[in-house]
Amino acid sequence: MENNNTSLQQQLLEAGVHFGHLKKKWNPKMLPYIFAEKKGIHIIDLNKTVECLQEAAAAMKQIARSGKKILFVGTKKQAKDIVTECAQRVGMPYVTERWLGGMLTNFNTVRKSVKKMQSIEKMLNDGSLDSITKKERLTLTRDKEKMEKVLGGIAQLGRVPAALFIVDIGHEHIALSEAKRLGITTFGVVDTNCDPNKVDFPIPANDDATKSIAIIVNYITAAIQEGLTERQAAKDEEVEDNFADEKEKQAAKLLAEAEAEGNRGARSQGGGRRRSSGSGARSGAAKR
Repeated sequence: MENNNTSLQQQLLEAGVHFGHLKKKWNPKMLPYIFAEKKGIHIIDLNKTVECLQEAAAAMKQIARSGKKILFVGTKKQAKDIVTECAQRVGMPYVTERWLGGMLTNFNTVRKSVKKMQSIEKMLNDGSLDSITKKERLTLTRDKEKMEKVLGGIAQLGRVPAALFIVDIGHEHIALSEAKRLGITTFGVVDTNCDPNKVDFPIPANDDATKSIAIIVNYITAAIQEGLTERQAAKDEEVEDNFADEKEKQAAKLLAEAEAEGNRGARSQGGGRRRSSGSGARSGAAKR
């Protein structure tokens, strides 16, 4: 495990995860995660990053294994593509364009917008809007595209997620405060200018470099994938067990039916013999 940690630490170092912000921009609450200061820039302690990353990954793996959803949030230019790609890989919801105020706290209204977007899409595809003018069709298509951009990532999210994974908690402060208000578990990439106490699982890391964001998000995604794989394996096992139980039950039922049939046959034969001997006795008495 230690060797694994060393190689992970090496990868984090090469991706520049340890580069923090300028000293003058720091948040004093990040002190436990800061290793040193170099040329006016804070250097993040990668031992702490590895610890926090593994702890967060283990927790997210469990959430995924239990079948709950984790919402990925990363609207920064550097994070958008990475977050979209990773969230889609594990079938998790994501927000990479703009966080709509009330996306969690006013979830029912957001769901209505998602349903509207889906119904427009359905109508455009199934030909029920063929009778409308070209201009109206264009307006509807543009509306759908706008909605798709903002709501596309949460289209399959039927209920409030179990957790939020945020890239740059300072940038996504609205998402964070909504999650806090609803008591949703939060995971976040935290740079030296943020307060790590604002998230349940802080991951101290450079949240500005694409390479740094990519390595952290990919690591987390791999853990979620493990959780989903284990969940599927457990489901398959359960199906097999149920199938075996069903077969046993059927076999037992058939056996019981066969035995009952055998007993009925034996009873009817015995009854026939008793009746014939009784009638013989009666006829003998009549003769006498």
